[in-house]
Amino acid sequence: MADLIKLNVRDLAATTETAACLICGRIHTRTILQETDWLTDQVLDRMTADNSGWTPDDGACPACVQKALLTILLERGESAMQSAIQLTWPLDAEAAFGALPTPLRMRAHPHYTGKGVTIAFVDSGFYPHPDLIHPTNRIKAWVDVGSEQVETAYFTPDQVPTWRGWDAAMPSQWHGTMTSTAAAGNGYRGHGLYRGIASDADLILIQTIDARGAIPNENILRALNWLEEHAHSLGVRVVNLSLGGDPVDTLDDNPIDAAIGRLFNAGIAVTVAAGNGGERQLYPPATAPSALTVGGVDDGNVFDRGALSLWHSNYGVGIGGVIKPEVVAPSIWVVAPVLPGTDVEREAIELFSKRVYHDSPRAQAITERKLVTPYYQHVDGTSFAAPIVASVIATMIEADPALSPRQLVDTIIATAERIPGVPVYRQGYGVINAGAALRMVLDER
Repeated sequence: MADLIKLNVRDLAATTETAACLICGRIHTRTILQETDWLTDQVLDRMTADNSGWTPDDGACPACVQKALLTILLERGESAMQSAIQLTWPLDAEAAFGALPTPLRMRAHPHYTGKGVTIAFVDSGFYPHPDLIHPTNRIKAWVDVGSEQVETAYFTPDQVPTWRGWDAAMPSQWHGTMTSTAAAGNGYRGHGLYRGIASDADLILIQTIDARGAIPNENILRALNWLEEHAHSLGVRVVNLSLGGDPVDTLDDNPIDAAIGRLFNAGIAVTVAAGNGGERQLYPPATAPSALTVGGVDDGNVFDRGALSLWHSNYGVGIGGVIKPEVVAPSIWVVAPVLPGTDVEREAIELFSKRVYHDSPRAQAITERKLVTPYYQHVDGTSFAAPIVASVIATMIEADPALSPRQLVDTIIATAERIPGVPVYRQGYGVINAGAALRMVLDER
């Protein structure tokens, strides 16, 4: 039967623009499946050994490539993985360099990618990045709540989404583009390697910045109220807020926390960034009891859990004395795209246009600008830790759509790992473990 299935898959690959990966059977564009020639012999040998009858000429999907890399990590350690994906750098200017892909460092299951789950991102602004719209558009809606007159645009999978100011290359677009792709980008511009954990999830993008360049509390509340009205019809199961509100006189009955509570009760999990000041000070929405507030951790850009140290994220308590953050996640060395059409991208392309030699001025410039490839850089802040947690939750919902927000949060907390020697009030239940959380869901469904 297995041989028959492979024969049918080969027939499909020969006759359509899309094809199935011969390893896992998932459907992808032919172009993506052909991109294995950039991999080192070490990775190709692993894939050949693990998949009888497969050859590099067959191609493989990004998830199967990452599974091979994860196997090397687990069996042979960090140095072997570095060799496996970085050996060609700096000889090949287009090769991946500098930061671990998020699914690998989080030990995420390579074949649960948030497919069929919709995540809403509430942020400053957005750009329709190729990692979100190719080969199929996954942006279902763009919403601007920057004024009382809410503006919306809806899109289908076969559309190329655009909206007012989409190509303005404004700094406000950078943040939301980075957070959304850190969670749900598919790595389209980089062999699928630098994808988010929820790389097949659909997205709702809610822009909150006003004409003055500020994000006041009323805009955050307007976004949450819009979601309360429209989330069900759009299938939203997860909301991420990587922004901070203004101080409030009292947390009791503040409208932002209350709105998050209503979303939670309506079946929607909410993740919120704690902030980066390292202070005992939190503002809504990070104070919401119903939100999973996420602090930061520095894993040293290595796979060894023994290298963990706390990031300088904010902490405190919410209504009812709830300790915040509840969990921490990587907030440094997170790979996300460079914003297309900006001077940063143009400079990055130029820096990578020639061979880069160790300790050369060109290599130093790449390091200073935190570039990973011509199209990706690594970023830091709890703004990126929170969407990583949102992406993990999306994979859990994919595995078991019946899970409630409370069950999702409880599973994340139960599988988190505390950092030794760090006070509980700074890390909550500890560092999330994507693989362990999904395994618990699979075991209990």
